[in-house]
Amino acid sequence: MSTVRTNPQIGLIVQIVLLAGLAATVGLGVAGWLAGLAYGAVTYLALVRGLRHAGSDRLGPADWVTMGRGLLVGAVTALIADALTDGRPAPVALLVAMTAVALALDAVDGKVARRTGTTSALGARFDMEVDSFLVLMLSLHVAPSVGAWVLAIGLMRYVFLVAGWLLPWVNAQLPHRYWRKVVAAVQGVMLAVAAAQVLPGVLTTVVLVVALGLLVESFGRDVGWLWRHRQVRPVPAVVVPVVPTMPTVPIGVRRADRADERDLSTAPVLSLR
Repeated sequence: MSTVRTNPQIGLIVQIVLLAGLAATVGLGVAGWLAGLAYGAVTYLALVRGLRHAGSDRLGPADWVTMGRGLLVGAVTALIADALTDGRPAPVALLVAMTAVALALDAVDGKVARRTGTTSALGARFDMEVDSFLVLMLSLHVAPSVGAWVLAIGLMRYVFLVAGWLLPWVNAQLPHRYWRKVVAAVQGVMLAVAAAQVLPGVLTTVVLVVALGLLVESFGRDVGWLWRHRQVRPVPAVVVPVVPTMPTVPIGVRRADRADERDLSTAPVLSLR
């Protein structure tokens, strides 16, 4: 089996083992198993496709760190899916602990990539998607107690993706901005605090409103930059064929002139651009 397949496959196997561990300790229902397995399968397929597209045969050191974060996110996903469908409370201490480790490792994979000289577009995208999905799942977890409006925090990234399908200029490469990374980290931390239920209800709402405001500002700035630098497609030139007219030949013209007439009738068609 090729390395391109075995690298992500290891992650899928570990994800299944982690789900089995949750089932044996805190308990995991059908919904949790299905959500965790679906997450692991999609991650596996996305990584296989990404590696082939990048022309690479293996994950880099930083990618393995991100893989570890992704496995924790898969476990969080299973716990939240169970709580939302079965109505039983999720094990808050375990959920927050795994979330905290995943958020802490977010500061590690980038440093590993830079120190080992293995930065790549695939690694950056993998890191971003793991962050985005964790924020989405945490938003789903706290929404029943805080309000459905908090789902805007988790869905904003995916609304941006859909906008890219409809508006090609949204897919342009954005310039690097460190503030974007800071805002993404703030979303995860504030949602984890809300999930931990360590603050009074009103203060939790205020914290999440601040998080949403920062996210709107960050996305708004990116959309504004993309709009100002969008490329307008040029209107294609219309080619108008000009059909040559047959010249009038006087009566009694010589045969040599007839030859000239044949030459004119086969002259190349002109075009106006």
